[in-house]
Amino acid sequence: MQTDSQWASHGGTLSVHTHNSDTCSCPMTFGVYTPPQAANGPVPVVWYLSGLTCSWANVMEKSGLQRAASELGLMIIAPDTSPRGDAIANDDAYDLGQGAGFYLTATQAPWAPHFKMDQYITEELSALVANNFAADMSRQGITGHSMGGHGALTLHLKHPDVYKSVSAFSPITSPSKVPWGKKAFEHYLGSDKSDWANYDASQLVAKQASQATMLIDTGDADQFLEEQLQPQAFIDVCKANGQALNYRLQPGYDHSYYFVASFIADHLAHHKVALG
Repeated sequence: MQTDSQWASHGGTLSVHTHNSDTCSCPMTFGVYTPPQAANGPVPVVWYLSGLTCSWANVMEKSGLQRAASELGLMIIAPDTSPRGDAIANDDAYDLGQGAGFYLTATQAPWAPHFKMDQYITEELSALVANNFAADMSRQGITGHSMGGHGALTLHLKHPDVYKSVSAFSPITSPSKVPWGKKAFEHYLGSDKSDWANYDASQLVAKQASQATMLIDTGDADQFLEEQLQPQAFIDVCKANGQALNYRLQPGYDHSYYFVASFIADHLAHHKVALG
C-alpha cells in the first residue's frame, strides 16, 4: 500500500491510498478520514459506498463529513466504485463498467475477472484497513449514496454481524425491478433472476430482516425517485418483515451531493449511537 495524498482536516487526517488488489487483479484506490481520537487508540469505522460514476473523492470533497466524523470520533473508509484501468472491461454508458461496479461479484464475461467489489470490500480491503489504521473492526457501520446505498443495504443484510449499523442516501432498494439494476445484473450476473436476489435489498429483507434500525433519506425532488429508487416498495417489505426502518422523505432535495452534505452529520450520528 502506498499513500498518494494526505491532508490535515478538522484535527484529523484525510489520506488517499493505492494498493495492488488480488481480488480485483488491478490497482485499487481508496480514501480514509482518520479522526483525532485515533491517536489514543482504535476508533469505530463507517464505510461509505459511492454511487454511479463516483470514486472516493466525491464524498470526501463534497459532503463535508470530516467535521462530524472528527467530533464523533469515527473513521470513514471510502472505497472506489469499481476496478479501473486500460486492461479492465468497460462500457461507453455511465451505468455499466468502470465506475459502476454495483458492489457484487460478476460471473459473466468480460466482467468476471475484475468486478468483485463485494468481496474486495468485505475481505481484502477490510484486512488492509485492520492492519494499517487505528480501526476498531469490532465496531463497523456502513452507508452509501444511490448505487452505494444499494451496496450498503445489501452488505449489511448479508453481514449484519460485521456491519452493525446501516444507513443510506437515495438507495436503489429494488434493483431487480428498475432500469439501472436490471441492466447491471443482466450484464454482470446473467439472465437467471434467481442469481439477482442476493444483491437486492428488498429480497434480502424479505428473506431475513436484520436487528439494526436502518436510516434512509431520500429527497422528494430526486429526479430518479419514481423510476430508479422506488422507496415505497422497500418500505412495504420492511413493514411486512419486521425490519426497523427510519425512512425520511426530505422536501425540496434532489439526488446531488448538496443533499448528501445536508444530512451526512445525521447519518454519522446514527452510526455513532449504534456503534457506541
